[in-house]
Amino acid sequence: MSDRTVVEAGPGARPRANGRGILIAVMAFAVFSGTDALVKVLAIGVSAPQVTFMVTLIALVALIAYAAATGQLRLLLPRHPRLAFLRALFLAADTILIHYAFSVLPLADAYLLAFLTPLLVALMGFVLLGERLSALAWIGVVVGFAGVAVALKPGLVVLNLGHLAALASAVFFALSLILLRRTKAQESDMALVASLLLVLTPVALAVAMTTGKVVPIDLAQMGLVILAGLLLLGGHALLVRAFRVGEASVVSASQYSQIIWGCIYGFVLFAAPIELHTLLGAAMIAVSGWLVLQ
Repeated sequence: MSDRTVVEAGPGARPRANGRGILIAVMAFAVFSGTDALVKVLAIGVSAPQVTFMVTLIALVALIAYAAATGQLRLLLPRHPRLAFLRALFLAADTILIHYAFSVLPLADAYLLAFLTPLLVALMGFVLLGERLSALAWIGVVVGFAGVAVALKPGLVVLNLGHLAALASAVFFALSLILLRRTKAQESDMALVASLLLVLTPVALAVAMTTGKVVPIDLAQMGLVILAGLLLLGGHALLVRAFRVGEASVVSASQYSQIIWGCIYGFVLFAAPIELHTLLGAAMIAVSGWLVLQ
């Protein structure tokens, strides 16, 4: 887990950096989808808040163990704690809100609102960071969101607090990504991941204790928890690196790829069918990724 920041130069530097950023982000969302699939398996017998706490705790312990084994414990301490922990608070709020949305909304509706993040990042990147997308890139962001809508086929339902929670989660996630891009170059990737896990772990525990549904788990479940925790750690490490390499407004569109990974994991682990509208939406998402890079 490197703490180096990529610095590019030359006329073709930005497109190359954005291309690498998107590739890393797609890998990150593939890993996150694997974590989500394992959480779904675990949630069959354990409450979701307890699963979230256990998985987050494993990720934190693994990160500390890795830093200790490689003599990099000092890199866990952020040099700019205000930005690092503000970003972590945004992500903690995002986690709480999206979990609530999942509990009261159909998954398709919750995902559709949560995937407003790339559009919000593009707008915030323009206003706050001065990042300018080309006309084709803006079209790509919109096409990607349309692809998500086609793939998920959300239903028409009466708006409630769940929809507001999902929308708010997208706003908080977008803010966290903007802060990630603004983080000083000398801040280590490990410090950014550590600050996130240090905030998420007690928040997840508080939610788990509040529900009052904490139960013991067996060895098989513990194995899945450990695997999910390692995937969670890897996903966040890749996501941090992706947004340090490329522009936030460009790289954020990679989030749409999570729909594709989710379909693959669903088919492999849960025998969920992949329907025609899902393939059409996936094709639109692929086209959107190409447009964003133009």
